[in-house]
Amino acid sequence: METFFLLIVVILIVLAVSDLVVGVSNDAVNFLNSAIGSKAAPFIIIMIIAAAGIVFGATFSSGMMEVARKGIFHPDQFFFREIMIIFLAVMMTDIILLDFFNTFALPTSTTVSIVFELLGAAVAVSIIKITASGSTMADMSQYINTSSALLMITAILLSVVIAFTVGLIIQYLVRVMFSFNFKKNIKYFGALWGGIAISAITFFILIKGAKGSSFL
Repeated sequence: METFFLLIVVILIVLAVSDLVVGVSNDAVNFLNSAIGSKAAPFIIIMIIAAAGIVFGATFSSGMMEVARKGIFHPDQFFFREIMIIFLAVMMTDIILLDFFNTFALPTSTTVSIVFELLGAAVAVSIIKITASGSTMADMSQYINTSSALLMITAILLSVVIAFTVGLIIQYLVRVMFSFNFKKNIKYFGALWGGIAISAITFFILIKGAKGSSFL
């Protein structure tokens, strides 16, 4: 059995490397296509800025994946081998899913994928355990943290709606402000808008991000 677990760990390491390649490729498509397509800057400058962003993002990570991992299911209700199976299924599914989306140039969220993959794998293993023990599906709450899972799903869906609505309003205001008589309006509002945008980005990256970072 120890050899089996060791084999799973090795497979997880290999899959983790592949998942990083696929996941970063997906994020690169999502974040860099606008800059590269519009030729906002030379390609090398865009890549340098993107690399710096990855470093800052990893440094000021707030541990969202840790929250998702602990909030989806109750680890104490599963055996070690079942936990290993759950994470192995998550890694394999994540690679296949992200590679599928990348192949067809479809945008997706790696965070949302991980959350729902964890939920699906945990539910599948829970159903097997419930069936084997002769229990009913009403006992699913013993294995799945339903309140936390529903909270995460609701937050994800609401974030999409809020981001779309707020983005639509801000985009409309910016277009009204700068699209017409651009040369004149940029003199009065360009510096102000640029300062607000940079301040907001800096606040969320440094202040909010540093609050949950591991070294502070």
